Amino acid sequence: MRQYVTTEGQIVAFLYKKIFAKRYNDVIEEWRNGGYGMQVKGTYFQNDSENPLVYGDVEIHAVKRRRLRGEDEKEPVLCEPVIVGFCGTDYELMKMGQKGLLGAKFPAGEKRLINGHEGIVWVPSQQRFAIVLIRGGNSYDPTRFTEEESYFEYGCDGADGLFCDQQYFHPDMLLPIPDGYVKDGKLDLPFAKRMVFPDPYACMIFQLERMEDLGSAHNFRVVMAREKCGEQRARELAKEEIFERTVIFGLGTTGMFMGDLIAANHRGASVLFVARSGEDAPKVRYAIEQTGAAYLQNNYDSEEELAAAIKEKLGGRATMFIGVSGTQTEHRIAFEHGVLGCNGIYNSFSLGPQVSFDTMPFGFENHLIFGSINFRQEHMERAIRILADSRYDEIVELIDKEEFIKAPVEAYRNRIYGKQAPMKTAVIWNGDYIRDGEDKE
Repeated sequence: MRQYVTTEGQIVAFLYKKIFAKRYNDVIEEWRNGGYGMQVKGTYFQNDSENPLVYGDVEIHAVKRRRLRGEDEKEPVLCEPVIVGFCGTDYELMKMGQKGLLGAKFPAGEKRLINGHEGIVWVPSQQRFAIVLIRGGNSYDPTRFTEEESYFEYGCDGADGLFCDQQYFHPDMLLPIPDGYVKDGKLDLPFAKRMVFPDPYACMIFQLERMEDLGSAHNFRVVMAREKCGEQRARELAKEEIFERTVIFGLGTTGMFMGDLIAANHRGASVLFVARSGEDAPKVRYAIEQTGAAYLQNNYDSEEELAAAIKEKLGGRATMFIGVSGTQTEHRIAFEHGVLGCNGIYNSFSLGPQVSFDTMPFGFENHLIFGSINFRQEHMERAIRILADSRYDEIVELIDKEEFIKAPVEAYRNRIYGKQAPMKTAVIWNGDYIRDGEDKE
């Protein structure tokens, strides 16, 4: 039975149970500041070697938050999650919980974090659907906060997420969905499946922006000398040339989105995916069809042979190397085995691997390494528009909610991120808001 606290009069019901010894005015103030919550069913991470992710009763709180630095804190809006996607970040957080390393990620005063940051919610008070913008805080640009600034991420860091029956979200971080995808108060299933992707797709839009900015700044003086042109023209050429020979090492959704965006925005780019799957694997065929990129299967006996094959396939050394495989192999292929060429950029997007390099060739070959994650609201809004008319629902498979909540850790290990896992998995958390379709389990 959920407990709703909506008026000051209802505080009286808590007096004997929770705060009998406190003065009434203190109780009111604590309630207004989110001190009292409501119980919902959901999954949450905790520091536990055996059960880092569990499903059960969990208390949520109406915490005031700030979207951007300079704005006022605002009261949250109560929402009902409808469909939620599973992200590799969730899997890494679960493994951190196993090792007892999640403390810094918990909301203030809590010893757990409700996970989930990709999906659609229903907003009862506004009678509309919305996509949650997950990142905000006391920072001017939440993609790159500075030391004196702070941030939060729903479902990832300091704020509870979507894998629960109800949740509170900042009102200005509930982004509208495009018109035409709601019928009789319900979402079309194909559209709903596409909308588990705005978060990672927006992140890739930000990645493209960073690579363009850095590529232009990194190499424009070389282009000025070569072309004997002015700075503005040289920067434009350098921004294009940095994608001339691009390696995307790893083929998950982020890698595929990155290839998609590079191909769409830089017609002269040559993109090569490198991954372990066979060329006939459905995700490989889909990625090549979607992006027009080339593909190289990593089935070589040694890293030296793989590096040689990459350079042969590219027709030279890479101008851009994007690591998204989550393995230590990435940086060795790029640096130790010379796949990344002179004046090239290494985009370290994987979470987990350590990057190392020999400083002698690194310095003389003028390599640039950068790493950055997340996005701004404008990226998210652009991602929603692009994805609304895409085919990306085709790579989303649904896991039955009952299967997931019965054994969430096993679901992550064996179904969602197992060896035979689909490219993307999502769960319909509240089927009342989804129009029945052939894909629904």
